[in-house]
Amino acid sequence: MILTYGAWWIIWIVIQTWVLHSLGLDWGHACVDATISNVLLTLSGYVTEITSRYYNPDKHNRWFRFAWAIALAVICSLAINWILAQIYFDNHFYLTFLEKSAPLRFVYAFLMISFMGVISWLMRQMKEEQESKARKNDAENLLREAELSNLRQQIQPHFLFNSLNSISALVGTRPEEARKMIYQLSDFLRGTLKKDEQQLVTLSEELQHLQLYLEIEKVRFGHRLIPQIDCDEESLKMKLPSLLLQPIVENAIKFGLYDTIGEVIIKITAKGNEKLLSVHIENPYDSETSKPKQGTGFGLNSVQRRLYLLYARNDLLTVQTQQNIFITSVKIPQSL
Repeated sequence: MILTYGAWWIIWIVIQTWVLHSLGLDWGHACVDATISNVLLTLSGYVTEITSRYYNPDKHNRWFRFAWAIALAVICSLAINWILAQIYFDNHFYLTFLEKSAPLRFVYAFLMISFMGVISWLMRQMKEEQESKARKNDAENLLREAELSNLRQQIQPHFLFNSLNSISALVGTRPEEARKMIYQLSDFLRGTLKKDEQQLVTLSEELQHLQLYLEIEKVRFGHRLIPQIDCDEESLKMKLPSLLLQPIVENAIKFGLYDTIGEVIIKITAKGNEKLLSVHIENPYDSETSKPKQGTGFGLNSVQRRLYLLYARNDLLTVQTQQNIFITSVKIPQSL
């Protein structure tokens, strides 16, 4: 900033020197005149900057800037004339030139000081706007993080209550399976707590955690639940929000096993390219007893809300049905 300001005044010194020489002064007199004039104008500009820093008049007192520019221009013009008259007191030709150019010097000083005042005001306004925007962004980020954290914390009890109810049902009839489910639930929750601080994880890490959830559900449903996972190599390295797939799979199990009998295949497929990770989760459903389009509930709503908070898009989660197959599709952009 200082270098730019200095370069600006050096350019004006050169320009004014050339103008004064073209009006009849020799190069030496013209250079001294231009240098002293612009040094004093530089000091006036600095005074304008300091003044605007500590006093910023409102719309009813904007005349203050105009009056202040006139006052500084008068003081600056008088100071320039006095200093130059003291230096060239024995040069009659220059003193005559100095006297005749006084009105023009005042106008020039007024315009330059006014220009510097406007630039100073604009820069201060831009700085304040940037600071205001930064504060607003920080507040929005804090709110977003708080809401994301709240969504994650809501998902955990939602799944925990279902699991505890299942364990309670198994204790009396199948105690060994209930014990196994408690261990698996413990491992799952431990992994969930570790992931709370990680906003993004690789699909490979997400599937490892999801496998713990599926093992718990297998205890509940036994041989009826058959998960199938098919992911290409590229997709496994791509990233997505942590704990995003578990509520979707939970929703698939809810509609796939609660209203049907026999074996049920929950199919998870993932494909990736350079910019997008696509994950599809399929489950069968009985169209006569289940209404998946209306029954997505908290799980899918929380997923959609998280995706919007992270990517500002509402088109990343879609659902569709094909011949009694309910398909939930998630697209994850690979840049926030």
